Amino acid sequence: MSRLLLGTNIRRCVTSQIRMFSDQLGELGKGAGKGGGGGGSLREAGGAFGRRAAAEEERYFRQREREQLEMLRNHHEEEIEHHRKEIERLQKEIDRHKGKIRKLKHDD
Repeated sequence: MSRLLLGTNIRRCVTSQIRMFSDQLGELGKGAGKGGGGGGSLREAGGAFGRRAAAEEERYFRQREREQLEMLRNHHEEEIEHHRKEIERLQKEIDRHKGKIRKLKHDD
């Protein structure tokens, strides 16, 4: 699970970095940018359809990022609960061993 999240986090990081530098492509949905290709035929054409396609793409990536953050939050909550249960289990073991030591001291 942690491998999956790590891969997802790296992918998200790279994607967000690429999107941060997308200003080199020109304004989204306004046709081909400074560096050539604009990301698809609708976006290359520009106009209302290009702006709409760019807006839908932005909305998609924001939604994906929200979903990934929610998955990460859930994962951390599960990890916390797991560790809490492990602490309780170990505390019971400590108490059990202390009881054995008390019994041994009492038997002397």
